[in-house]
Amino acid sequence: MTRTINTLLWLLVSVLAIRLGLTAILPFADTTEPRYAEIARIMAESGDWITPWFDYGVPFWGKPPLSFWTQALSFKLFGITEFAGRLPSWLANTGIVYLVYETAKALQGGPNIEASSARGLWAAVIYSTMALGFISAGTVMTDSFLVLATTLVIASLIIRLQGGSILWGWAFFVGLAIGLLAKGPLALVLTGLPVFAWVALNRQWKTLWQSLPWLRGTLLMLVLVVPWYILAELKTPGFLDYFIVGEHLKRFIISDWSGDLYGNAHEFTRGTIWLYLLMASFPWGLIALIGWGLTRWRGARTDFPQWQPKKPGLTGLILAAALTPAVFFTFSGNILWTYVLPGLPFLAVLTAGLLSGADGRFLPKYTLAMALVIPITGTAAGSWFALNPGQLKTERELVARVDALPGVSPDDLFYLDKAPFSARFYSHGNAQIMSREALDHRLAQSTAGQEVLLAVDSGEKSVIQTLQGRAEAIDGNRRYTLFRLTEDASRTAESDTVKKKRQSG
Repeated sequence: MTRTINTLLWLLVSVLAIRLGLTAILPFADTTEPRYAEIARIMAESGDWITPWFDYGVPFWGKPPLSFWTQALSFKLFGITEFAGRLPSWLANTGIVYLVYETAKALQGGPNIEASSARGLWAAVIYSTMALGFISAGTVMTDSFLVLATTLVIASLIIRLQGGSILWGWAFFVGLAIGLLAKGPLALVLTGLPVFAWVALNRQWKTLWQSLPWLRGTLLMLVLVVPWYILAELKTPGFLDYFIVGEHLKRFIISDWSGDLYGNAHEFTRGTIWLYLLMASFPWGLIALIGWGLTRWRGARTDFPQWQPKKPGLTGLILAAALTPAVFFTFSGNILWTYVLPGLPFLAVLTAGLLSGADGRFLPKYTLAMALVIPITGTAAGSWFALNPGQLKTERELVARVDALPGVSPDDLFYLDKAPFSARFYSHGNAQIMSREALDHRLAQSTAGQEVLLAVDSGEKSVIQTLQGRAEAIDGNRRYTLFRLTEDASRTAESDTVKKKRQSG
């Protein structure tokens, strides 16, 4: 058993270390990572720790600030790098892995400490080697902190019910506070639904009340959360209406919601979230599903005899926590595959219980090999993209080459109509936007002045054809062609966004 524990521990540490290494070598690729990284960079630059800013002068009301706080602080400590931007998500993931371990270990119970530790490590390894678990471990996103919050809430309750100290009771409310500051009221839904289902079906109202410090814990949660919500509304009025009503009601109900200020709706067929769950949990979700089916077919027991729950229905609570995100978003067409992430830690706990024996050893002999599928695939893909960044949708290399040109800098870099987030991040907010009207005006001017560089989307064939006869194409990447232009003295191409930036400065 000691050998099994050592093997699992080294495997878990290796997976976490590999994921940490990948955070430093991969560029930010549009759209999610550079968008959130740029918001955090502006926060670190401006020193405004209340309102996240989507762009200079444009508040970001789509998410609370916790992830941006951590990323901005990391930028302050380690510089504006990919590693610094991704480190907070990796640390949050490490916390999730620990909670998965503690949850599975607590369910084992009994005097066999080694068996409990083995099952806890198996659950942690399973979560870390799921497709989305591995990817999200080092990605700039708000979901990492949402999952840390929801996992802390449910795990704290389970561990407390299994005889854990009162500190786990307090951690329940800290988890709710983290969720409200990371994602908003959605955290209450994703944790409240499984807890309510467990209590209602098993008539455990008294147990729930006695297990947690409800009055003082709720007060602690409010003290941690409410001040920011008040300050955010006072600083940029309209935040609460957009965030509460728009992001949490209209986005869920209206698939083509036109009020989205920061992106486009994601319209999918209802029920697609279950396909996403299978993809996100690969290979373990598929293995668990097949294992459960074979067990049922053979007529064997499908419960978890190795678990020793001290309260009725805890297996149901874990199952509800694992499936609540998929069930909840079944009725929404506006979804992303990351929406199933909060359920994966508890799916890992269930899988560890389903596929392991009473001594904590895994029954199928191929399981250790399956744990290597995603880390090996992810490492190979990450290494290839690190060596071939031009295959990613990132402007890092182009901005760096512009910065190296004599006589120009990223201040002189324009993008036609819209600058991608990676260009904004890697130019430290200096990449500008040139409208089509401004371009037409510039081309009509006969007076030459300071040169500028214009990146045009490769799909804009007519614009590129026009520029090829009147400007020099000097660089480009898979998305943009870079032209060298001259600028008249009036600098008519200066965008409204840049004007706002300079006025705010």
